[in-house]
Amino acid sequence: MSSERFLVSGFFALGLAILGGYAISQTATPVMAQEDGPGPNLVIDVGGSTSGQIVIDMLSDVAPNHVAQIVALAKAGEYDNVVFHRVIDGFMAQTGDVQFGKQGGDTAQAGMGGSAMPNLPAEFSSVSFDRGVVGMARAADPDSANSQFFIMFAPAPHLDGQYTVVGRVVSGMDVVDAIKKGAGSNGEVDGPDVMAKVTVAE
Repeated sequence: MSSERFLVSGFFALGLAILGGYAISQTATPVMAQEDGPGPNLVIDVGGSTSGQIVIDMLSDVAPNHVAQIVALAKAGEYDNVVFHRVIDGFMAQTGDVQFGKQGGDTAQAGMGGSAMPNLPAEFSSVSFDRGVVGMARAADPDSANSQFFIMFAPAPHLDGQYTVVGRVVSGMDVVDAIKKGAGSNGEVDGPDVMAKVTVAE
């Protein structure tokens, strides 16, 4: 196997759905220049080993129910102090477990929880999982997404049509790139970075 590629054998949390053995390129990707759409925007202040702000343009026209749930959780402060519990270099950074992922608590089960809100029926679309795209984590059941989401470091077309796309990073991709990475194929992070504050700009 080339040193520029690796096999992703892991799980997306909530229960977790097996991704399988897909080769993801780790070659340099161009700096992303995405236009900010009508929003709303999810504004994430990151703390920990790195700090900075990530702005995500939420795609209400693509996944209205998922976006509405994320916005509601953010406005209620549920995402504040939630860790990036699973981060795989060259693939994605996952966060959003408001049940088990709060910094300062017992995060041993981070990635296994959701929120008090109901699970969501899938809203699959033709939007491709490119660098900077944000998708919803789910279990094997396509209709099991709840609060967790992931941000892509690099394109992963094998996820297209399998996970609901909810947004794309329009600012702060350098901060995403600097999020502390996990060890091993499943990407669990020891001493993870955190979404210190998450707000909504409409």
